[in-house]
Amino acid sequence: MTDTPPAETPKKKNAAWVRTAVDYGAPIAFAAAFFLTKNFQTATWVLVAASALALILGYAVERRVALLPLFSGVMALIFGTLGLVFHSDVFVKIKVTVVNAALAIFMIGGVLTGRAPLKALMGEAIHLPDTAWRTLTLRYGGYFAFAAVANELVRLTQTTDMWVKFRIGLLPLALLFSLSQVPFMMKHIAKGDEAQTPEPPDAGF
Repeated sequence: MTDTPPAETPKKKNAAWVRTAVDYGAPIAFAAAFFLTKNFQTATWVLVAASALALILGYAVERRVALLPLFSGVMALIFGTLGLVFHSDVFVKIKVTVVNAALAIFMIGGVLTGRAPLKALMGEAIHLPDTAWRTLTLRYGGYFAFAAVANELVRLTQTTDMWVKFRIGLLPLALLFSLSQVPFMMKHIAKGDEAQTPEPPDAGF
């Protein structure tokens, strides 16, 4: 008699598309609204609405919202609302810097103090040795630091059109970065675990 593995495929598929919607829905909706209307305030309204909808959708389907999308979504709501109240695009633009810088400090600072924050975010799905977690956490921290610095350079030196294009460009870049970590994870993953693509390190809008 053989054991029948539990049917988890539908749940995994649901989780995958929900995470995609939560992670990428708001920035894509924002960019589409901006390029259609050429109005940053209108796009910010779309951003705030899409961020709230993404969080509600994520909770409704999975009955929970992962920490990183939750943090990003709440920050998008806060900075987006500030942008609407003060009629300024600075808040939405600088939010990308603030969130990525905070995550970089969180990741790198955690490793320097003997912890691996990324393990707390991903450890239930992936089992790696502590040394591998620290290395992966530093790599993610480095990416977040790069995104924060790059955003400031573009924000301060380029037009709003170029900034929106840059921000959308970070989405595939984050995905490529996460895919580049798969060989390292496969090398260190515990026996019996499935190799999974780590979450793209994109902090959303």
